[in-house]
Amino acid sequence: MTRPDLLAGEELLAPPRQKRSREKRDRLNAAALALFGEKGYEGASIEGIAERAGLATGGFYQHYRSKRQLLLALMDEWLERLASLDVRPPAQGSSRERLHALLTRAFSADMKYVPVYRAWQEAALADPELARKQQEIHAWTTTRVLAVFRWLQSMPGARRSVDLEGLARAMDAWFWSLLAQLPRMRKPELKRWIDAATHLIYHALLTD
Repeated sequence: MTRPDLLAGEELLAPPRQKRSREKRDRLNAAALALFGEKGYEGASIEGIAERAGLATGGFYQHYRSKRQLLLALMDEWLERLASLDVRPPAQGSSRERLHALLTRAFSADMKYVPVYRAWQEAALADPELARKQQEIHAWTTTRVLAVFRWLQSMPGARRSVDLEGLARAMDAWFWSLLAQLPRMRKPELKRWIDAATHLIYHALLTD
């Protein structure tokens, strides 16, 4: 399953070609990330984003038609980064060690986009089209979780009767919930969550 293209059908402005224009867009994106994290989607205004980026409000509209379109662009960019994440378990170690290493790598990826997901959740509550796109995102990430579970079920001692698709949906929802909490989480706490997830998944799919 290919990742959802969140920008399909959007009336996007032409991407900037000049270095100065690209830098302005990057500043807008960074400002939006910061304000989404601080104030949420509704609390972050176009005027505030432009001001944080050091631009006049008109500078915003040279790159995006609306705050919603900026949110879509940032979320799509994050999905592209998630798509590039290698979900194949490491080649070395026991099944448990390889699963733990995979989860650690996944949650150590570029997490600067986490505020975007929190803003996305907020916006989707009032936007049926975003809610539909969110279902597509979760369907896609569930297939990636399912691929890992199928690898585990191919190991010696695997439990063959487990509902892999149901487990993948449940764990995918849990992973997204954990992602939303990352900005407020310290590394030792994240490690405990990864240890717990490793233990849960391993014993759900494998016997000692």
